[in-house]
Amino acid sequence: MKNGILAGIFFLFVISGNAQDNKKSEDIKSIKSMCGCYEVAFNFAETFQYSKDTDYKPSKTKYDYGLEWVELVEDQPNKIVMQHLLIVSDSMIVKHWRQDWEYENTRFYQFFKDKTWKYVTLPKSTVKGQWTQRVYQVDDSPRYEGTATWLHVDGRNFWTNTTDAPLPRREHTTRSDYNVLKRTNTHEITKDGWIHDQDNEKLVRDDTGKDVLLAKEKGYDVYTKVADSKCKAAQKYWSENAPLWKNVRSKWATVFAQNKDLNLETLVDKKQLYEWLFDLKPTATKAESDRIIDSFVKK
Repeated sequence: MKNGILAGIFFLFVISGNAQDNKKSEDIKSIKSMCGCYEVAFNFAETFQYSKDTDYKPSKTKYDYGLEWVELVEDQPNKIVMQHLLIVSDSMIVKHWRQDWEYENTRFYQFFKDKTWKYVTLPKSTVKGQWTQRVYQVDDSPRYEGTATWLHVDGRNFWTNTTDAPLPRREHTTRSDYNVLKRTNTHEITKDGWIHDQDNEKLVRDDTGKDVLLAKEKGYDVYTKVADSKCKAAQKYWSENAPLWKNVRSKWATVFAQNKDLNLETLVDKKQLYEWLFDLKPTATKAESDRIIDSFVKK
């Protein structure tokens, strides 16, 4: 009888393990399906305003379009790295945002305000079966990150998380009346590509962490898959510049491995970090890019 019970427990353990492996494989398939060549429609609209200032001016509704290549940079069982490259023309490629996905991650850099990220950890039990999405600036410095479960139900494949972030690039040069964007991001895979659906809150946060809601925003970015051949220019750019950006990622990994709060300079010698890095040649040494990043990390 005892042997029978043990055999039953072992059988259930194997079945549970296989189900978890199958679920993880579905997750990975969904994440990696965001790679490739896409025509992208960017849509943003401020939906509700809560300011008591009678002269408050909401952001204008924004519609924009682009062609983007999403390069699979790193493909490991528990980590997937994807670089977005915006194609302005065959001769002008913009290194865009980067997204990393890590399985059952417990270490986080949570955006606080201004140029500060707080280091926090979560228990393994909290993140079991979940994927952390980390989103980086064009210079590979941090933007935001959060953890959630990929869901595969009713024919849908999606991931949703709410986390704090800096102002988006489309507003950080035009708005100074808020300093935190609380983002609810949903990434959903569709038959034609994928959708980045956003429900955002524009917050004014003080030094104690107290928030005042200024406005809400809807974002809806639609990625429609097209032939990879349309993105040849971006593929060529990456083949030439990949070593440079590998050095940059490596340096940031060293910074993040310190496992402590991070505070960055906005300007060094009147230039932003991305300006310094974008000025480097593809053949620049790691020492060169390391020095630039070090100059922006406050001690």
